[in-house]
Amino acid sequence: MSKSPRSKPLIWTVTLAVVLGAVFGLYWFQPWKLVTETVVDEAVPVVDGPPASLPSGPAEPATAASPTAVPTPVEPSPTRTGNRLLAAGEFVTHEHDTSGVAQVVELPDGRRQLVLRDLATSNGPDLRVWLTDQPVLPGVAGWRVFDDGEWVELGRLKGNRGTQAYDIPASVDLTALTSVSIWCKRFSVSFGAAGLAA
Repeated sequence: MSKSPRSKPLIWTVTLAVVLGAVFGLYWFQPWKLVTETVVDEAVPVVDGPPASLPSGPAEPATAASPTAVPTPVEPSPTRTGNRLLAAGEFVTHEHDTSGVAQVVELPDGRRQLVLRDLATSNGPDLRVWLTDQPVLPGVAGWRVFDDGEWVELGRLKGNRGTQAYDIPASVDLTALTSVSIWCKRFSVSFGAAGLAA
């Protein structure tokens, strides 16, 4: 029994639809990112701690040859960089295991940067770094809240592992934006987030 001449175009149409669907699925979900990592190790601003207090040491006793006491020289304190820590917080896990520390640092010239130190999260499609006004909630309750209020995108996530910095525009009001999320824009979900406390 021979096939109808109409069946050949139908087979080609179905085959083409399956192939296009597979290509779109691969593009949309990018499953290879589950087994690949992008490591970033940028030079980021060092935050000054309290000034180091170095002991001055006892004065040398007076001797006949030296009637006055000679003080022991004191090493000069390290030069301060002038960078100032404005806020910081530790990442919590949302849809994917996430750890590391987020810091908002003010540079000597007044510019501000968001620094992600020792970030570790999953790689994924279309990951962004967002500052938001939403509280950081643990677990599933915190997965999808960050696009509910005000948010500012600082850029695409440079790498899912390592230390990296993002410039914060001068117009951003950091009193209103008190959290940071590694946000998957394609699926509207947070991979992990950190509250920023002064």
